[in-house]
Amino acid sequence: MLAQTALRAVIPATDLERAKRFYRDTLGLKLVEELEGALYFQSGDAMFTVYPTPSGGKAGHTVAGWQVADLDAEMTDLRGRGVTFEEYDLPGLKTVDGVADTGGMRGAWFKDSEGNILGVVQGKGS
Repeated sequence: MLAQTALRAVIPATDLERAKRFYRDTLGLKLVEELEGALYFQSGDAMFTVYPTPSGGKAGHTVAGWQVADLDAEMTDLRGRGVTFEEYDLPGLKTVDGVADTGGMRGAWFKDSEGNILGVVQGKGS
């Protein structure tokens, strides 16, 4: 049954108001609903939730990402909105000007207002 159901990201935030400004104002995503304990955003056909917790931003890995058709254009747009891309020099993953090229895809990562790592990737066939 899960194979026929859409997956929804749930992103932690230590400061819900700050996270709301980041996702709505910086990234330009549509805030669909705001409840006392959660924010619901729309991105394309997908929805995701941002919820308050003291452990927000503590994951050392990507918590959500976007598959894009033109990574360079997306990065230019995001940089224009004040987003800073991370630089990595890890075994198997090195970025140059924020971009990692793994052969099959190109990707870039940035942190949200809470320290969560978000990614944008472009497949080589895109």
